[in-house]
Amino acid sequence: MKVALIQQKYHGSKEETVKVTSEKIKEASKNGAKLVVLQELHQNEYFCQSEDTAFFDYAANFDDDVKYWSSVAKEANVVLVTSLFEKRAAGLYHNTAVVFDNDGSVAGKYRKMHIPDDPGFYEKFYFTPGDLGFKPINTSIGKLGVLVCWDQWYPEAARLMSLRGADMLIYPTAIGWFDSDSTEEKERQKEAWITIQRSHAIANGIPVLSCNRVGFERDNSGIMDGIRFWGNSFVCGPQGELMAHANNQDEVILYCEVYMDKTKAVRDIWPFLRDRRIDAYDNLLKRYCD
Repeated sequence: MKVALIQQKYHGSKEETVKVTSEKIKEASKNGAKLVVLQELHQNEYFCQSEDTAFFDYAANFDDDVKYWSSVAKEANVVLVTSLFEKRAAGLYHNTAVVFDNDGSVAGKYRKMHIPDDPGFYEKFYFTPGDLGFKPINTSIGKLGVLVCWDQWYPEAARLMSLRGADMLIYPTAIGWFDSDSTEEKERQKEAWITIQRSHAIANGIPVLSCNRVGFERDNSGIMDGIRFWGNSFVCGPQGELMAHANNQDEVILYCEVYMDKTKAVRDIWPFLRDRRIDAYDNLLKRYCD
């Protein structure tokens, strides 16, 4: 199955960014993609660099956004993974991935479970942790284990999605460097990010698709300079092998052929699920073992 990850920058407004994204989705469809993955919070700038209640207005049109991307998925005849800012109620918001089947219907959604709170990534100010659990979303092309950005650092999330039958793990992402960091530190961060996700593919014997944004986005508060998103969107197979990999600066549609039947072959020779000691993992439910 041909998949497409749309790695792009913010184009200065929601309207222009959505227009560019929609065109790229249609281009991916014309080139044979059956699944299209978008990056985290792809409609707007990464507004979590600062804490500003004005940004909650971005979530006000959630229902209209769902209708719009539904129409795009239907027109392009693709399964589409989006990442939207959901207003559930006044004062209650989620970072939500909505998945559309190729007929435009909502196949399901996932609310980001792990919420970071770091300099430049003040997501706890905006997002309530998800309450839908780690459940794959059934689509016409298979079960998609959709997780979002900070979730990608947690092996528990990947494992639980896999145990519930996910055919692949998908990570819409917004992660980048601070220009003030050293070249060595930037490289360590990027390699850690790639390595942890490849390890999820290996440990669970399924493909991983990770779609990140690119471009420099200034901190509107002026407290920090801003974030330079490092791209490097990639697809890896069930043994962690890199099958497609974008660079750190260009907008690109990253295509890859994903072989859905390879999971069985890999799991038959690397039966990690068989050999798990589920009788000895009680301490995983503790915050820390003193």
